[in-house]
Amino acid sequence: MEKLQYISQGQTRQEQEQNIRTALDNGIQWVQVRWKNASQKELNELCVVSKKLCSEYQAVCIINDHVQIAKEIDSDGVHLGLDDLSIDSAREILGNNKMIGGTANTLSDVIKRIDEQCDYIGLGPLRFTATKEKLSPVLGFAGYRNIINNLKEKSTTIPKIFAIGGVMLEDIGLLQQIGIYGVAVSGQITSRPSIISEFKKAMI
Repeated sequence: MEKLQYISQGQTRQEQEQNIRTALDNGIQWVQVRWKNASQKELNELCVVSKKLCSEYQAVCIINDHVQIAKEIDSDGVHLGLDDLSIDSAREILGNNKMIGGTANTLSDVIKRIDEQCDYIGLGPLRFTATKEKLSPVLGFAGYRNIINNLKEKSTTIPKIFAIGGVMLEDIGLLQQIGIYGVAVSGQITSRPSIISEFKKAMI
């Protein structure tokens, strides 16, 4: 599983598509298509073109929230928030060969996601981010450390956890030290796509 995910950004379909295309051009191998305020029609169109682009670049295409769209376009999987459809229901719809990720904000969320057997966990936010309207309580590095240490104390196998929410290139070393598997990045990649290569180097 790739350690770097790009979460798409943009106010219009054209912006979203351009940002995804540019990230792919700069070497991203995993795109999560996320566009909260879109109409159903525009979101459908964006997801169709995103899947096509990702296929051309041999990159993973994950759809945020919308399980039915993920099924219709045969994306590589779906990412589900805490208030979205359950992992089990998504698995029934998509089958066992698709990737299903789940959001978490607390230790109990992480344990719930492990029990649900999702493929990876997006844990955050690391710090304040303007890309999410309903932001969960900020974890900071101490929050990540506490959760990972608690899992170790319970002798729980540490799942593939991605830090999310305001993640910056300079955070990578400390996050990996703590035991975080990967990162999901939106703002820094959107504003400077060439930074992708630096993220990849930092995450070896």
